[in-house]
Amino acid sequence: MTGTSPLLSLVILCYRSEEFAKEFTVQTLRMLKNYEIDDFELILIANYFEGSGDRTPEIVRELATTNPRIHCQAEPKQGMMGWDLRSGLRLASGRYIAVTDGDGQVPIDDVGRLFGLIQMGEFDMVKTYRTTRADGWKRIFLSAGYNLLFHVLFPGLKARDMNAKPKILSRMAYEKMSLSSDGWFIDAEIMIEALHHSMRIGELPSEFRRLDRRSSFVSFGAIFEFMSNLFRFRFREFFR
Repeated sequence: MTGTSPLLSLVILCYRSEEFAKEFTVQTLRMLKNYEIDDFELILIANYFEGSGDRTPEIVRELATTNPRIHCQAEPKQGMMGWDLRSGLRLASGRYIAVTDGDGQVPIDDVGRLFGLIQMGEFDMVKTYRTTRADGWKRIFLSAGYNLLFHVLFPGLKARDMNAKPKILSRMAYEKMSLSSDGWFIDAEIMIEALHHSMRIGELPSEFRRLDRRSSFVSFGAIFEFMSNLFRFRFREFFR
């Protein structure tokens, strides 16, 4: 690493990953080596609900002792995915900040491909969009409807698949954003902030794999949250 601030901070959301966090960290380090990204930090986010029996916190704390480039946060949760993601972004010190899920549903090589794209200097933020999905027709249908509604309410945003990760932001782009979502709406809020600040967004296609180790964390309550927040944030934009 050069100095105290790395070129790339990679925030990995590890909630309830348990033993898979080890495998995913190995995959990530291999990807960074393959793409010749040697100035980086990994930030493993393993916040937990007290009394849940989740072993992920102790696992990521152990991982952080094996490599000085690996850092972790494992604290009692005060929110859901949005709170985890925002806490990881606050810890990131890199010139570029990437965030991805640590469940293996998207290829970790996407981070390397996106990092090459944002380093070209043409974009403030880069992300993937899912061209193939193996998570079932219900999720595909809901995602299509959600993205359609997003574009109806925010027609100025020329991007696809709002919830897709990885996403990589320049530090300048991140520091312009005012993120507040504690729940599943955080990805959409990032996109709304990008639109508000007229950011240049680059995209690459990706695949979305089936997750067999556990059931999805996305509930019907989360779907209602998505929809209600879309209208709330659309109304908010009139007063910004």
